[in-house]
Amino acid sequence: MTKKNAHKATRQIPRPRLLVLHGPNLNLLGAREPEHYGSATLAEINLALARRAEAAGVDLEAFQSNHEGALIERIHAARAEGVRHIIINPAAWTHSSIAIRDALAAVAIPFVEVHLSNVHAREPFRQHSFFSDLALGVITGLGHQGYLLALEFLLNKLLTDE
Repeated sequence: MTKKNAHKATRQIPRPRLLVLHGPNLNLLGAREPEHYGSATLAEINLALARRAEAAGVDLEAFQSNHEGALIERIHAARAEGVRHIIINPAAWTHSSIAIRDALAAVAIPFVEVHLSNVHAREPFRQHSFFSDLALGVITGLGHQGYLLALEFLLNKLLTDE
C-alpha cells in the first residue's frame, strides 16, 4: 500500500449527527402530570435515545431549555455543526412559537415533531401546531416511546438517503 493510500485508509468518515430538542417544562418529566406525560424522566428518555444512537453509529445530542431564545440559538448552531436531522418536542411552544418555527425553517434541517400526550384528545388550544406542516412527521400520544420511534424513523432515513 502506498503512503497516499495508507492515509486514505485511516481517514475516518464523520458519523451522522442528530439533535433532540426538548421544550419548556420537560425537565420536570417523571413528576409532572404523569397521567398526561408518563413516569419516564427526561434523563431516562435521553439515555435510551443515546444508547440506540450509539448502537447505530450516530452521534446524538439532547438539549432542553425553558427559554425560547436558547432553543432558537441551539437550532441555529445545528446547521453549522452539520446536524442531519432533529427530533423536537416543542412542548407548550408548539401552540405559540412562530420564532422557533421560523428558526427551523431557516436552517432547513429536516425534523420530526414529538408529543408525549395525545394533543388531539386534550384542550382545544393544544390541538394546533405551528410546526406540523414543516415536519417530516408527527408522533403524538405514544409517551416516551414516541421519541424512540422518531429516532428509528430517522435512522432508517439516514440509511436510505446515503
